[in-house]
Amino acid sequence: MSIQTPSDFPDTDAATVTGPERPASEPEAKGLSQGQIVRKKFFDNTGAIISLVVFAVVFILAFTSVGFAGIPGWWKYNHTEFLPLVNGGAPTVTGPFSWGDHPFGQDSIGRDYFAMTMRGTQNSIIIMFIIGALAGLVGVVIGACSGYFRGWPEAVLMRFTDVIIIIPVVLAAATLGEAVNRFVGPGAQIWLLGLFLGLVLWTGLARLVRGEFLTLREREFVDAAKIAGASNTRIIFKHILPNAVGVIIVNTTLLMSSAILLETALSYIGFGVKAPDVSLGLIISQNQEAFQTRPWLFWFPGLFIVLICLCINFIGDGLRDAFDPRQKKFSASRAKESGKPAAA
Repeated sequence: MSIQTPSDFPDTDAATVTGPERPASEPEAKGLSQGQIVRKKFFDNTGAIISLVVFAVVFILAFTSVGFAGIPGWWKYNHTEFLPLVNGGAPTVTGPFSWGDHPFGQDSIGRDYFAMTMRGTQNSIIIMFIIGALAGLVGVVIGACSGYFRGWPEAVLMRFTDVIIIIPVVLAAATLGEAVNRFVGPGAQIWLLGLFLGLVLWTGLARLVRGEFLTLREREFVDAAKIAGASNTRIIFKHILPNAVGVIIVNTTLLMSSAILLETALSYIGFGVKAPDVSLGLIISQNQEAFQTRPWLFWFPGLFIVLICLCINFIGDGLRDAFDPRQKKFSASRAKESGKPAAA
């Protein structure tokens, strides 16, 4: 008995012989690289894209309005100018295209609140990126090495992690902040504070990465890479790490958003950024007594804190779904079609 192949049917498409056609609503992923698949899945995530756009707007607004690194901005005031009170310090914005002189209002001594909020947002974003990059790098390297090599490297690295975990972060950061404020200028405060927090906030990520590596190092593709002669460094960073990227991204983004809240808390209690520089937490702290009479002094810095944290979390969720091959977008119409009985 001979076996017929698609070439025996000259008038018939090979796809109709070998199997059912792909539904028109299902994207063709054949021939796409891993990077193209990740980009496509990320851009299909509506929440992540909206959050990315909102964060980009906040970032551009903060760094272009009042200037950065000696480059002047387009806003006419800065966060240190004392100006006559206009409209009793209340916001002068009356519409989307009518901002007035002080769209966010003024504080009790006449400083422009828009300039102060933008400067505080700059500092929060800088600290967030410093902590995310430094803590992410240290946590991934220590977690990956301890989970892959086992033995004495794991024991040494995990005991070092345990030592860092017991450090009271808020107390240590407050002590460092007080020392920094005495010996360095305002411009270096946020950088040193971000470096210190990044060096102590990596412990949770390191433990999670270690757990992922303990599981992934026993998989068949790792054994195949070893048999093929791949080095330990290549196995860690080229084979195992891409499969743990979902856990890394989610926890790094959560760490970045919590870093903003930690910096806000430190500045609120007076141990973070100090005057003449400003941060979102310091702005709220300086105006806490005016909550009942001038609530807008809390609306705007609080709004930017919430926006940044939510955007980072949604972007992280979108990246996790894009990098994780097990995550698939649910389609109600496709589920209904697959649930219909086949035609006789």
